[in-house]
Amino acid sequence: MTISRLYSVPGMSCDNCVNTITDHVTPLDGVTDLEFDLNASTVTITGGDDSAVTAAIDRAGFVIR
Repeated sequence: MTISRLYSVPGMSCDNCVNTITDHVTPLDGVTDLEFDLNASTVTITGGDDSAVTAAIDRAGFVIR
């Protein structure tokens, strides 16, 4: 069973932010889908290891709340 997790990413507000996070997260093992809500500054990520995902978002220059 694949798990989806919701991450709050303050400061994520534009397509460039989406592209940057996508570029860092999609190469991770097990990640199958990303869904962004720029109005809420959230991203739902399906699959992947939670610690690897949070580290990738951090490397992309964003802080998860």
